[in-house]
Amino acid sequence: MALQHLTDEQVRTWTREQKDQWWFTNIFRGDLPQLTLRSALTGFLLGGLLSATNLYIGGKTGVSLGVGLTSVILAFAMFKVLSRIGLGGDFTILENNAMQSIATAAGYMTSPLIASLAAYMLIANRIVPWWQLLLWNVVLSILGVLVAFPMKRRFINDEQQPFPEGRACGVVLDTLYNSDAHVGLFKARVLAISAAAAGFLQFLMGEGFMKLIQFRILGLDEKLGWTSPWHLRERIDDYYYLLAAKYDYWIPKILGTDIRELGLRVGFDVAMIGVGGLMGIRVAGSVLIGTLVNFVVLAPWMIERGDIVRGVAADGTLMKLSRAEIVNQWSLWWGITMMVVASLVALFARPKVILGAFKGMFSKKAARGPDVVAHIELPLWVSYVGVPVFGFLASWMAHDFFGVKWYLALLALPLIFVLTLIATNAMALTSWTPTGSLSKITQFTFGAIERGNPAVNLMTAGMTAEVASNAANLLSDIKPGYMLGAKPRQQAMGHVIGIFAGALASTPLFFLLFLPKQDGVRSVSTLLTDEFPMPAAVQWKGVADLISHGISGLPMSAVISMAVAAVLAIVFEVLRITTKGRFPLSAISIGLGVVLPPDACLAMFAGAFVFWTMGRRNSVKGTRGNELWVECVEPICAGLIAGAALIGIGNAIVNVLI
Repeated sequence: MALQHLTDEQVRTWTREQKDQWWFTNIFRGDLPQLTLRSALTGFLLGGLLSATNLYIGGKTGVSLGVGLTSVILAFAMFKVLSRIGLGGDFTILENNAMQSIATAAGYMTSPLIASLAAYMLIANRIVPWWQLLLWNVVLSILGVLVAFPMKRRFINDEQQPFPEGRACGVVLDTLYNSDAHVGLFKARVLAISAAAAGFLQFLMGEGFMKLIQFRILGLDEKLGWTSPWHLRERIDDYYYLLAAKYDYWIPKILGTDIRELGLRVGFDVAMIGVGGLMGIRVAGSVLIGTLVNFVVLAPWMIERGDIVRGVAADGTLMKLSRAEIVNQWSLWWGITMMVVASLVALFARPKVILGAFKGMFSKKAARGPDVVAHIELPLWVSYVGVPVFGFLASWMAHDFFGVKWYLALLALPLIFVLTLIATNAMALTSWTPTGSLSKITQFTFGAIERGNPAVNLMTAGMTAEVASNAANLLSDIKPGYMLGAKPRQQAMGHVIGIFAGALASTPLFFLLFLPKQDGVRSVSTLLTDEFPMPAAVQWKGVADLISHGISGLPMSAVISMAVAAVLAIVFEVLRITTKGRFPLSAISIGLGVVLPPDACLAMFAGAFVFWTMGRRNSVKGTRGNELWVECVEPICAGLIAGAALIGIGNAIVNVLI
């Protein structure tokens, strides 16, 4: 059934009250079940699982993945199966929508953990207690909900903004329930198969699982005298280096530096292959270019020049370098310069996104009748009371938890409103939330006010970015509900349920994955590893360090590289904008390739290349190949990510327990 919508002429000329009356008469589904116990429980559990996979992938790539469509397909298929075996009825279309809203809200909760909060711990060299992390995330996210709903009637009811990602979710739901249900079941099967295959491969790579089976269960350590369990190696080139050590084979070097010191390894990370498939060939190719330019060309050159320095051991011998040392000593500076400059150019090159955010804020159309949707909308008084209360709570936490002065924390609150308007308008028009760009505005603003304390610019930026991002994402989640006739009040309640689901799932997992106890003690030193390089946190920390200390302590080559990177970022973004996205390079992605491990970049490019190639070969619609390699890209990639991530998390838990 085609979804009904207003014409452009009606959107332009009708008052909001007329539009609300039309929606209430033609779209609203009355008392069709929506936020039921089963939709809330399913969304809570599924959101917890998907937030766990988002945290895992975020620690590896710094990217937060949307989980809305994945949760829709999973819930649809799951309840189809349960209904067929007599264990429950089908989800209604609004129950599924409420469930995806909860799951999506849960997925967003990982962003601060892999960015601003992790960066703060690195700079302050202290671990923030779990309960402070949980409270901080929950309060800021609820503040985002409270800020968003007064904007809902303007952006969605009145202006009928597109919110492309939310609209796509609404179209998928309408398709599943009103026309081609077999499409949803096929995608669910594809997702399940890819998840099972990725999970099995990750299981064979898991040292924890293999130790549990081979030593604890089978006792092979005692029977055969094994000191370590057999498992597949994620880095494929390990097999060559084992032989090279035994038979004195050739070890490749660049300008005298062992390529292993440069981090140039060949891995087979299934989750990264899935991430690359979702990224697409342009982004993944740019990431690979960034890593090749940095680790194949610039880093060996700077090591030879002496601008990247090896440590000296106690006996006077030079120590081996690591990828992390190369990034922190030199490469980080040109990488973050390219990302920050490119993201700011992308933001300010769209004046309509900024100016349009404030359009109509101070003008009102005359009312032409009663408010027919007041009983289903979230009452405005909830926001008018809640925003000051939760704003004060957030300011108190910034002061008490992170040492931000009271007046600076309170000064950040008006900025939240301004940045939320910009973020929401950007999401409404493009499905792009410029969180990174907006956070840098806050960082530079508050860094100028109090330059000597990097925690100030980090945590005030964390406040504004988290609230703005949560509000914009919430309105994108509400869009499909508006299209399908859902009750906004229940969607708001569902989003809050998702906030708690994500916080309760991701907070303990953050400590388990990134801050495991070593000899009974947790240390910030475990936050950055080759397995979890935390690129988003590295970027936030790098900007904070740059604001606090300036460039005076950097090698001249690093300063020159920053200048060149800034110019190239501007050129690449201008070319991308003028060619309407056809320019093949992404400056932000090139910068990301600097802080990611090269083996992860190679795996992402491999995934993107496979899906790009197979998509071109199967471009004819209606064929089985097109259905699999074009229509099912997201389910396949989501399955690879979820299967590998969940088994990887399980392996980390087993390693801790045994």
